[in-house]
Amino acid sequence: MAKWTVYAKKADFDAIAQRFHIDPVIARIIRNRDIVGDDKIDVFLHGTPENMHSPYLLKDVEKAADIVRDKICAGRTLRVIGDYDIDGVCATYILLTGLKQCGAAVDAVIPHRIHDGYGLNENIITEAHEAGIDTILTCDNGIAAAEQIAYAKSLGMTAIVTDHHEVPYEAGADGSRKEYLPAADAVVDPKQEACAYPFDGICGAVVAYKFIQVLFDRMPGEGRDKLSEELLAFAAFATVGDVMELTDENRIIVRYGLQRISWSDNAGMRALLTVNGLQDKPLSAYHIGFILGPCLNATGRLDTAARALRLFTTDDSAEAVTIAGELKELNDSRKNMTLRGTQQAIRMIEESSLHNDRVLVVYLPECHESLAGIIAGRIRERYHKPVFVLTDAEEGVKGSGRSIETYHMYDKMSECKELYIKYGGHKMAAGVSMPAGNVDAFRTYLNEHCGLSKEDLEDRIHIDVPMPMAYVTADFIRQLSVLEPFGNGNPKPVFAQKNIRLISGRILGKNSNAGRYTVMDDGGRQFEMMYFGNMELWHDFLERSFGREELDMLYRGGHCRILISVVYYPELDVYRGRERIKMIMQDYCKGDAG
Repeated sequence: MAKWTVYAKKADFDAIAQRFHIDPVIARIIRNRDIVGDDKIDVFLHGTPENMHSPYLLKDVEKAADIVRDKICAGRTLRVIGDYDIDGVCATYILLTGLKQCGAAVDAVIPHRIHDGYGLNENIITEAHEAGIDTILTCDNGIAAAEQIAYAKSLGMTAIVTDHHEVPYEAGADGSRKEYLPAADAVVDPKQEACAYPFDGICGAVVAYKFIQVLFDRMPGEGRDKLSEELLAFAAFATVGDVMELTDENRIIVRYGLQRISWSDNAGMRALLTVNGLQDKPLSAYHIGFILGPCLNATGRLDTAARALRLFTTDDSAEAVTIAGELKELNDSRKNMTLRGTQQAIRMIEESSLHNDRVLVVYLPECHESLAGIIAGRIRERYHKPVFVLTDAEEGVKGSGRSIETYHMYDKMSECKELYIKYGGHKMAAGVSMPAGNVDAFRTYLNEHCGLSKEDLEDRIHIDVPMPMAYVTADFIRQLSVLEPFGNGNPKPVFAQKNIRLISGRILGKNSNAGRYTVMDDGGRQFEMMYFGNMELWHDFLERSFGREELDMLYRGGHCRILISVVYYPELDVYRGRERIKMIMQDYCKGDAG
């Protein structure tokens, strides 16, 4: 069970509700998301693509567009070099499609995760040079590739970097930072200190999209508006898939992009929806993050992301369905491998001194290196600590990290960069390669210098409003949809009620992994409540708190005396035209009178 905290942010919620024709509880949730002032509230509720930031605010974007325009007009050959994850594939597709629309002689290369590693390397550049490529454009990588960019320049090639990752830097004794930018002909990355772009939380695909917007302005043509809408859908797909915060313009990108994905003209996107049973259905960020996106990531992890790119570039519907089906099968295989790796990591933590560490460094030599990041994310969720999962690679060890809000992973890694062969990332996630002999030193340094207190490691649930279930109506649940899309940075709102009594229960699911309950408040009103969490821990809590007899009685339908307080959110089921309200329990504790 997590520690519960209630937001205590102040505003005139009734006045906001009247001005924007929303429930006061909705107004309070908006304030909890730090949306303050009528203009910002209006954009939050009703923002359109016109409210997105101008791409011209990105440093070097006009310079990059001018270079590319001149190369296209001169008939030079260009090559896009992407990355093997969702963001990299989508960014590559956006650049490739936009450049072709402008008449460019262009192709694309996505590095192989195992053979090439992340981003640029000298072999990729050498191959491009030998193929007669004049200009390389990176996307979702390149900002940390100073040596590789220098090599490309030494061969007489033009190099343009578009990226969104942190700029490598060296910290001075006075806390200052000296950036090390690659010597490319243009560097487009909102994380540069000299960049005036007002929101640096965009993903690589959005950076690519912004660049194409500027290029389209310089090379006008037919059908650009419709294509821009299509490319915005891919930028939205990447924004969710790369777990960017759904704040500022990301919220607009995802809201409008989700609509466009549902009726995409792209054969591959339609096929991906079809094989996952999502055709003709309203899409949410959940569908991208947990169903569609992992199919793209799976091919980059277990095979080659070139297949995912081919999915989106083919015009053959039959081929698209075949590829989409293969990606889904790969993802199913990846799920099983991830489960085994996660279980192994948990055993290692529980059976060693690792469980005492505040930053977990788990070395799984035989784990498929492409699964390290996913496993790190699962371990982080379980222990609420920053986690690195390392595994054997062709050279030394390689791994991925996933962080918590109170720990800036990239900054902390930068303090001991002499231990690495290569590293990169941002606050919440990172990748690293190092000699195998440095793993212990890496673990020791990160833990001795983590700066994390016990409170920093506490899992917390932020309750938007303490609210009785009786307040919930079908209209209120419909109003909650104005807050979507939900995800990182804009979580689904949760509420809390003290002292509800469990009346009866039923265990559901093929693996008995869910429960349905009838609950009653102190006014005698009854509600349906569902739980999809860890049923073993839930039953253990009930037995410890109320006894085995009460737990058995709950499922027999007897008059049990289980009194609990819950964190919940409401959902509306519609079946054959009839609406049914149900509460989804997120967390629980013993009631005051229990």
